[in-house]
Amino acid sequence: MISIQTQHFNFHRIFLLAVGLWPYQQSWLVKFQLVLFFSIQISFILFQLTVFISAKCTPDLVIKVLSIVLLLIMYAIEYNSFRMNAQAVRCLFEQLQHICNELKDENEIAIIKKYGNNAKRYAAILMLLYICITIIMFLLPILPRLLGFVLHINATQPRVMQQLMPNYIIDQGKHFYLILLYMYAALLIGATALVGIGMTLLSYLKHACGMFRIASYRIEKAITMWTNTRLENEIIIYKEIAYAVDIHCKAIKFSLFLLYSFRRSHILLISVGVICLTLNLYAIAVNASHGGDVEQLLLHFLIAVIIFLYLFLANYAGQEITDHNDYVYFTAYTVRWYTASVHVQKLILFLLQRGSKTFSLNFGGVVSLSLELFAALTKASLSYFTVIYSMQQ
Repeated sequence: MISIQTQHFNFHRIFLLAVGLWPYQQSWLVKFQLVLFFSIQISFILFQLTVFISAKCTPDLVIKVLSIVLLLIMYAIEYNSFRMNAQAVRCLFEQLQHICNELKDENEIAIIKKYGNNAKRYAAILMLLYICITIIMFLLPILPRLLGFVLHINATQPRVMQQLMPNYIIDQGKHFYLILLYMYAALLIGATALVGIGMTLLSYLKHACGMFRIASYRIEKAITMWTNTRLENEIIIYKEIAYAVDIHCKAIKFSLFLLYSFRRSHILLISVGVICLTLNLYAIAVNASHGGDVEQLLLHFLIAVIIFLYLFLANYAGQEITDHNDYVYFTAYTVRWYTASVHVQKLILFLLQRGSKTFSLNFGGVVSLSLELFAALTKASLSYFTVIYSMQQ
């Protein structure tokens, strides 16, 4: 028997527990943690925007502030969407566990374990990237002071600190470490939530791919079982094909339920992500061409990498779902169906007719998650960046 939570979602559970988003055991203390963490994120965003109160609003200032704020808004949107859909997340866990419990064939169990292990590998890679980027982000604000302490020189106020926290609100020199703690808390909560939620949703979709692969395996198994025209064998083949169609329908319903639960928030996330990527590409170009501060250049580069990875992984997962669904019908087409009886051939024909309609994770009938959409979003970001950069020259 496969225990989904302990075998395939142990990394995810750690991340989600850290930010209070694990959908089980929601005590009053966890609910307080949710409110506190979300309040920290929102208040930090508001602090970023207060710079427009006293400072003169120029295009450069707007781009400079929004390039940071939009990433924080993405953190808040993702955190809140998962918090609001805790029941849907539990339901997805239960559906997945129920489907795994129904698997009796050793090969089918091996398939779902293979895809579960692949999901764990993706989670491990994301954890490694998360640790590396977090360490760099944490060192940026304190690096000048560390160098000043080691080299015994007067350290200037870090420009990254000035950009992340407006100086006129609080005296940064007097309350440096308090502000630093507040900034670290907001960034760490948002980044941990984004990685934990991303790993969970990606793992859900990888398990859905495993279900599609099991459907293909059952079709292959049904046809290879055919040896003669005896009624008993024919009935067994009917059952095997019915089992294949059953798990295929479950995979589609599972994927659609996941899409339906998070469709609004992820449409907004993709839109904000494209704008954020555009602004950070502009900030990178400006700092690189005008010999800007290295710390700010590195900060905007890291943000661009985060957005780029988010857009790529989301669309890659959607492309995987489409490809695995198509492979089910490809299997039905390539197996030796012509050796089966006429009744079995008719069943295969129904499958092939259904395969004429491509299944994809479609948002509102407008766009579908795919590598094609990722290329389009990247191209759009580069186009917007080019227009903004040319207008500012």
